[in-house]
Amino acid sequence: MEIEIDEDFRAQEPLPQCRECGALARPNILMFGDWGWENSRTDAQSRRLQRWLAMLEEEGAKLAIIEIGAGTAVPTVRMTGEDVARHFGVPLIRINPREAHGAQIGLEMGAVEAMEELEIRN
Repeated sequence: MEIEIDEDFRAQEPLPQCRECGALARPNILMFGDWGWENSRTDAQSRRLQRWLAMLEEEGAKLAIIEIGAGTAVPTVRMTGEDVARHFGVPLIRINPREAHGAQIGLEMGAVEAMEELEIRN
């Protein structure tokens, strides 16, 4: 669905509606001050991530964490990568053209350029 936005960045009618109940539909993102957030999907994703990380640890997997494009304004991705890297004792490679600091390897470049530089392959 395409939504028209006015000069004040306000969505214009018609606004999207829920196919199930007809109520105003909302984006599937968590917004600041969003007390109506339905967290069951996010909680399930978090549990799957924790199970996967536990399996990797049990198997003695060798990891490197590559973080691409996460900035400092909303630090959740950065904190997750840092936590996993610290827990496993593995390198964190941070790719960001403006904010690559704070990792063992910081590449101040765009994602495509960095991946070509790292020669990431299957």
